[in-house]
Amino acid sequence: MTLSESGNGGPVRLDGPWTHRDVAANGARFHIAEMGDGPLVLLLHGFPQFWWTWRHQLPVLAEAGFRAVAMDLRGVGGSDRTPRGYDPANLALDVTGVIRSLGEPDAALVGHDLGGYLAWTAAVMRPKLVRRLVVSSMPHPRRWRSAMLSDFAQSRAGSHVWGFQRPWLPERRLVADDAALVGELLRDWSGARYGADQETVDTYRRAMLVPSTAHCSIEPYRWMVRSLARPDGIQFNRRMKRPVRVPTLHLHGSQDPVMRTRSAAGSGEYVEAPYRWRLFDGLGHFPHEEDPAAFSAELVNWLKDPEPDR
Repeated sequence: MTLSESGNGGPVRLDGPWTHRDVAANGARFHIAEMGDGPLVLLLHGFPQFWWTWRHQLPVLAEAGFRAVAMDLRGVGGSDRTPRGYDPANLALDVTGVIRSLGEPDAALVGHDLGGYLAWTAAVMRPKLVRRLVVSSMPHPRRWRSAMLSDFAQSRAGSHVWGFQRPWLPERRLVADDAALVGELLRDWSGARYGADQETVDTYRRAMLVPSTAHCSIEPYRWMVRSLARPDGIQFNRRMKRPVRVPTLHLHGSQDPVMRTRSAAGSGEYVEAPYRWRLFDGLGHFPHEEDPAAFSAELVNWLKDPEPDR
């Protein structure tokens, strides 16, 4: 059997203690995996992953008394692959639309990497729908823009984003040799103490091989760069000046080679609410997978804290 062949419910709807279903929001269909009852915690994955990246946190959150839902972003996993709609404003409306479709008044958003970028955005655009905000491995969008343009070390660390601007070639590289590059990125971007096992790597490779996933995964990053000097990008950056007014937990790995600590730190200047910064020593770009126990404990303790302090 090759990696592109699937079993156990396919490369996306992986078995576990969670339930799979689809919900409609913002003109598209989104796949979710959910567990538990209680206040909604909506988990947003990054690149090059899909909902399964939260497999460790789903049962922990459910056990802690939350309704834990991990969604596949537009164009990834089991969600619709639409021809357009990959700008952050529209992707954030996907997120808030899913909250409404789940029948909830609001959610605590937990976002990693690109999912973190969208969580920041949703908290600014639809503040009434975001109860709390947790972001991992991603600075505030204005901080990201500034670091990528003015900090050579960060620009070099995020070189994959610049490489994504080429037409077609990045997609072809992502799926070549059964998506071997996905495995390389997972290992290269992790901290020195963490090495993804082959089964985990193969799971992410299979998900990337679903037709059109590679292209759709790259499109948000193309917008983030190509819009820098365009009216829509300038308008988005101006819109993100509005402060985040919900309690925010910002998590980061000290050995993250993709998003430097100095780039992520300082995002609190955009938060007019309790803001907590937590640096995980020795972890890389995927702290929720590299040390899921420590990450989950930090997450649950903060979510259950009635008065998170600054």
